Amino acid sequence: MKALIAPPFSFTPMSLNLSKISPFASKSNLCNSTKNVQNLKFFCTKPIMASPRFPVVSLQNRYLHTEASSSSSSGEIHVIVGPMFAGKTTTLLRRIQAETEKGSFQVEQRKSFVQLNKTLKGLCFSGRLSEAVGLLWRMGLKADHGTYALMLQECLFRKDYKLGRRIHAQMVIIGYVPNEYLKTKLLILYAKSGDLVTAHVLFDKLQDKSVISWNAMIAGYVQKGFEEVGLSYYYKMKENGLTPDQYTFASVFRACATLAMLELGKQAHGFMIKCHISENVVVNSALVDMYFKCSSISDGHQVFDKSLNRNVVTWTALISGYGQHGRVVEVLESFHRMKDEGFRPNYVTFLAVLSACSHGGLVNEGWDYFSSMTRDYGIQPRGQHYAAMVDLLGRAGRLQEAYEFVLTSPCKEHSVVWGALLGACRIHGDIDLTKLAAEKFFELEQGNAGKYVVLANAYATVGSWDNVAEIRGTMRDLGVIKEPGYSRIELQGVVHFFLMGDKSHKHSEETYEMIKEMTCILKDAGYVPNFSDD
Repeated sequence: MKALIAPPFSFTPMSLNLSKISPFASKSNLCNSTKNVQNLKFFCTKPIMASPRFPVVSLQNRYLHTEASSSSSSGEIHVIVGPMFAGKTTTLLRRIQAETEKGSFQVEQRKSFVQLNKTLKGLCFSGRLSEAVGLLWRMGLKADHGTYALMLQECLFRKDYKLGRRIHAQMVIIGYVPNEYLKTKLLILYAKSGDLVTAHVLFDKLQDKSVISWNAMIAGYVQKGFEEVGLSYYYKMKENGLTPDQYTFASVFRACATLAMLELGKQAHGFMIKCHISENVVVNSALVDMYFKCSSISDGHQVFDKSLNRNVVTWTALISGYGQHGRVVEVLESFHRMKDEGFRPNYVTFLAVLSACSHGGLVNEGWDYFSSMTRDYGIQPRGQHYAAMVDLLGRAGRLQEAYEFVLTSPCKEHSVVWGALLGACRIHGDIDLTKLAAEKFFELEQGNAGKYVVLANAYATVGSWDNVAEIRGTMRDLGVIKEPGYSRIELQGVVHFFLMGDKSHKHSEETYEMIKEMTCILKDAGYVPNFSDD
């Protein structure tokens, strides 16, 4: 989303002599060698952000900040640009504070207004955003559109949505009316923070709804788990005559992947090709993921093979996709192909590989990959990686080894590893270890109905029905309710939901009749149903 939320500063092409840049670039932590300075581009058309004037290094400051903005994270920008703005900003800040105390600072005056905005922007560039917001609150002052845009942009980069809401609150209190651009910024901030109610209000108030504002709503609903609503916004956007862009399609494919709506995903894919966005790495990664999650493995593989631009996310989508379908050999082959092509795996890639090893019973290989994370790539395993290793050992029947691994791991206070051990114990019917794992898990995560059910099923497996009754009684006493299972199927573009025990669907009678017939056929074939999971 970085490209979508860039502030509306002027775009100025320029060319600089490297010898003039080097002395200033070398002072920053990120440009501390000639090799790093050589990597700076000589020509750019990136946004040149407003800055306090510096008599000697003004042009160099602007160039370095431009390059930092296009290639670094927000924190890295401050490392480069912070020292350049800090001195001038501090001077301006002291002047404003002194004039305020004397009562001579009048923001209505043009000179004072310019000083205020220079100071606020300088604070943002120096990594002192909280001070900038605090200054506005203490003095009850009103900044200009560009300054507010920069401050909201910084909140988005930092993912500091709470501070962004404070900025919005300050606007409301002083009676500041944001323009359409700032309203879109605020919409993005609230959508990303998950506050879809406020985002919806802001969206409705927009007079000119751009692709960016539609994208914010679609992505916000999809990320929050309201995929159907997100897709409805996609259709409304098209009805309003707007052409979706790469970010629209990425959100649509994520929604289709979650809902397993293959036909809709294919339709969106076809429309994307018509929009000439077929070779975008972000979209292709989401598209590969969508096809695999919709069980269309051949389509997913075809999209991947045709992708000219790949990154680690694209490779991880392919590897995870194969893992979801138990294609262990393809997972490992793709992982090594990715490394051979010069891509470094990330923590998500390793999680997919470890899960594949678990399903394939490849204990030794799993240990090798787990060790490789830290040894070869400097990636510290997270709770999910330790849980994957517990699952790997548990599936192989090495429960005691899995238990000792949990006790010695740095994630022994994470519920996810104890949950993995509890699941493994249930498979092998180890009641003593099941009790141990369950006790620790419930201590860390109370109210999880799923694990109570796992524990009850473990007792049921060995015929300990008194303990099953006790667990179910505990669930009733605590008010823990297991969420009913449901299935979902897409038929001729319509998604049908079937809730367990629910007969509200118009075809429920025929559905249950068919289930009875299939059950009879299975029993005649010698199948004995297992009712321990109900």
